This record gives sequence, structure tokens and C-alpha cells, in this order.
Amino acid sequence: MNKKIAYTEITKQLTALLDDEHDLIAVMANTSALLYQSLHDINWVGFYRNVNQELLLGPFQGKPACFRIPFSKGVCGSCFMKRQIMRVDNVKQFPGHIACDCASLSEIVLPVYHKGEIIAVLDIDAPIFNRFDAEDEAGLSEVVNILERSLK
Repeated sequence: MNKKIAYTEITKQLTALLDDEHDLIAVMANTSALLYQSLHDINWVGFYRNVNQELLLGPFQGKPACFRIPFSKGVCGSCFMKRQIMRVDNVKQFPGHIACDCASLSEIVLPVYHKGEIIAVLDIDAPIFNRFDAEDEAGLSEVVNILERSLK
């Protein structure tokens, strides 16, 4: 199945899953579960929430992860500070990368907004280099849009 079709299916399923649910933790939990089950060649997917001036681990799927990430560290912190999607083909070459799982080789992180503020980041890791491309970025951006709309 090509990525465009896969993301169309994911967004349909996510829209149905999140219908009439507005709790942030519940929405993040089902979103991370759906992505983990649906995406190929990934080893971790989850959220870090903006809590008390740092990113705090939220719902996720995969191996245990770092509990807290300062805004100044790693791909997640860079996404938060720059307020933009971060796509890293080789995390070993990313200055300040935080290696929670040494098997992770590439990563994509997207900001999640509510009422104009970043409330979390969606973080997805892969055990292969160059896993994420423009199609992933577009598909995952739509996933985040669906999640953001559910929060009202």
C-alpha cells in the first residue's frame, strides 16, 4: 500500500476514533496506538506534553522513553522551540539528540497546538535511516490537525 492511501485510511480511522472525545490524554492515547499499529518501519510513537517549562512524557507506544525533555534539547525540544516540524534522516548527526532507544535512527516530530499554544509534540522514531519523507510529513500533519480539532 502506498503512503498516500495509508494516510487516507489512518485519517479516516482517527476521525472515527476521536468523534465526540475531547480529553487530551484519551485522544493522545488512541492516536499513538493507531499510528503505532498502522505505520511500517517505526519503533516508537507518542507525545511529549508541554508541562512546567519542559516536555513531559505522555501517551506512547514502544519501549520505555525519557520522562522529561528540556526545550533546549533533542529533536522534540527543537520542534517546540522552532515551532515547526522537524524531520531528521539520521539522528546520529543531529546535535543534542537524546537517545532513549539506541535502535532509533531517524525521527519526525510535529507540534500540537490548542488555542494558539503548543501543548505537545508528536514524536515518531524509526529503526532505519531516511524513514520519513514529505508524504509522511503531509499525512502526519493531517493526523495532528484531526487531533487538534477534537480538543475544541
